[in-house]
Amino acid sequence: MLVAVAGLMLTVGAPAQAETAAEAAKKAPPAAAPIPLPTLSPLVKRVLPSVVNIVAEVPAEASGDGNDIAGSEGGQGETPFDEFMRRYFGEHGQPVPPSTPRPGQKNISLGSGFIVDPAGFVVTNNHVITNANKVTVVYQDNSRHPATIVGTDPKTDLAVLKIATKVKLPALTWGDSDKIEVGDWVMTVGNPFGLGGTVTTGIVSALGRDIQHGPFDDFLQIDAPINRGSSGGPTFDTSGRVVGINTAIYSPSGGNIGIGFAIPSSIARLVVKHLQEEGHANHGYLGVSVQVVGPEIAGALHQDPDDPQGLIVVEVVPGAPADQAGLQVGDVIKSADGHLTQAVHDISRLVGRARVGDKLTFSVDRDGTPLKIEAIVAKALRNDPNAEAAAPTAMTGATQANSARGLWFAALTADVRQEDNLTPEAPGVVIGGIADDSPAAAAGLLPGDVILSISRLPVEDPQDAAEKLRLASATGDVLVLINRHGSTLFMAISADADPKGGPAKK
Repeated sequence: MLVAVAGLMLTVGAPAQAETAAEAAKKAPPAAAPIPLPTLSPLVKRVLPSVVNIVAEVPAEASGDGNDIAGSEGGQGETPFDEFMRRYFGEHGQPVPPSTPRPGQKNISLGSGFIVDPAGFVVTNNHVITNANKVTVVYQDNSRHPATIVGTDPKTDLAVLKIATKVKLPALTWGDSDKIEVGDWVMTVGNPFGLGGTVTTGIVSALGRDIQHGPFDDFLQIDAPINRGSSGGPTFDTSGRVVGINTAIYSPSGGNIGIGFAIPSSIARLVVKHLQEEGHANHGYLGVSVQVVGPEIAGALHQDPDDPQGLIVVEVVPGAPADQAGLQVGDVIKSADGHLTQAVHDISRLVGRARVGDKLTFSVDRDGTPLKIEAIVAKALRNDPNAEAAAPTAMTGATQANSARGLWFAALTADVRQEDNLTPEAPGVVIGGIADDSPAAAAGLLPGDVILSISRLPVEDPQDAAEKLRLASATGDVLVLINRHGSTLFMAISADADPKGGPAKK
């Protein structure tokens, strides 16, 4: 009976429910027209033909040098992506360990690039084609074209290739990365894991990133997904202009986590032009080394240790543009071309963006006097020796007569001058020993350090160094310029307390 009643109730109630729904439908407002969502499809169609894949064959003994993908090309007709899938997912989609080398196997590097000139010039990353003995450019239609390496620049990780062509190729247009702001939308196209033209989008997350990649680091940080194989591909603004070149990612796993880095077009454009026309980059050169003014030396420079400012000049190459402009060791650079200088890379970035012949203006503090110094950027010499000097040998002959503030001094020898790249006429003395509980030891000075100047006054011999240190200590913290293993830096010896005369460190 309950089932029958329930069925009856459903039968009787159904028409009334349908009638109510129909009436409600008549009273409902008309459906709104669908709202079109923004699309990048027209932009993609316009730029995609200009983005290419790079396949570089690398000798087996040269593999593992940081190329984007060190894959293998073995079987007849097998592509890099086929081998990638076989190695990591097996013949039936199951993970397998990396295979052992097979006879005739080739190591390859996969990357991305883009056409920058209708005559067939292609831009990519230097690390994509490093050590390659054969480079192939693959168009979006999968046609393959042999390429020659026109020029490379490891300092900016850029390379230019050339492919033979009888027709004008679709070249991309450079944009102005200096006008890019954090939060701007960007789009990338690349060859992740050998998959071919892959489009990703995101925003600019940060500007001016220094990732210790090279001397001219000034990367755009973007969150558009970038993976291995995308290196060398372009980063576009919303007008389809190239504002960056994808170069690196930050990832503990090797895959995308939303932190990618692109060389800004403001640097890449100039370097690419030099590589294309001359086969090498013409980087600017000032001939100056600087050090951040930190709390440890701020007091000796009459700055607030809680608010140190600027970069202190530790070396000026004789005859270099910085020397000709009048920059001196001990000058504190507060700003360069109107930009505050707070990190060592602030100077190298400025020089990296400059053209040979450009004039750079520095705001300098010299012993409390503000100065304006203008330097003309010169052309850097190529293949400069940059070998690290050997550590100074142990010194003997330091006596109490040649000591002050817990430091014992000895004269420079020809061997130490050679080891520390000091000229025969360069002034200086060697620290032969340090009292364990002295202010000098607390400051971090070490036996073997060469003291070049005390309170910006050059030291000629051990007696001169001891006297200048005693006099300077009477007025406050003492700024000393040292050479350590061929590198120069400033350090400060506190004037707060006298040493207790403990045993010297050897």
